[in-house]
Amino acid sequence: MAKKQSELTNGMFSNNPIFVQALGMCPTLATTTSATNGLGMGMATLAVLIMSNIVISLIRKLVPSKIRIPVYIIIIAGFVTMIDLLMHGFLYDLWKTLGLFIPLIVVNCLILGRAEAYASQNSVFKSILDALGMGLGFAGGLILLGSVREILGAGTWFGLTLWGDAFNVFIMILPPGAFITLGLLAAMFNWMGISREEKKKKKAKAAKKAGETA
Repeated sequence: MAKKQSELTNGMFSNNPIFVQALGMCPTLATTTSATNGLGMGMATLAVLIMSNIVISLIRKLVPSKIRIPVYIIIIAGFVTMIDLLMHGFLYDLWKTLGLFIPLIVVNCLILGRAEAYASQNSVFKSILDALGMGLGFAGGLILLGSVREILGAGTWFGLTLWGDAFNVFIMILPPGAFITLGLLAAMFNWMGISREEKKKKKAKAAKKAGETA
């Protein structure tokens, strides 16, 4: 049970694709001018990641190793096209805002990386857990970035007015704001990771000392 939980939560916190692995920086920096944009891009990426992981896990023993990468890219591109068309049909305003970045999910390092490093070597169930963890971690990172930038830069959150134009830091919704916010949040996540490791080491030392004294 602990292993399954680790596969699911790994990408959300300790190995977050954005703040720890620094993957998918292009959509991360470009689409997070608002929380809504972050949510839309995050959910689209999550859907592609889950579906591609399932298919790649199912065919992993049938694909020759020499052509595995082209095959993975074709599978990912197919699902990206499906998501692109669905968003165009049902979420047109969001699709129009995100623009080219939806088709660019095909070349997102996170998608191909999980296909090659995990789905191609594990069962369907484990691949789904991995996709959920990494996808939710990526989506959560985009929403967090978009929320910080929207609140500080526009005084709104998911389109709801918080304080309007009263205390806006306009630079936060400009490209420099994306880099500033990303850097600060990445530093926070890394500090949290270091703190966790130090606590584990202290507990291990304490347990070892207790065992020696006993």
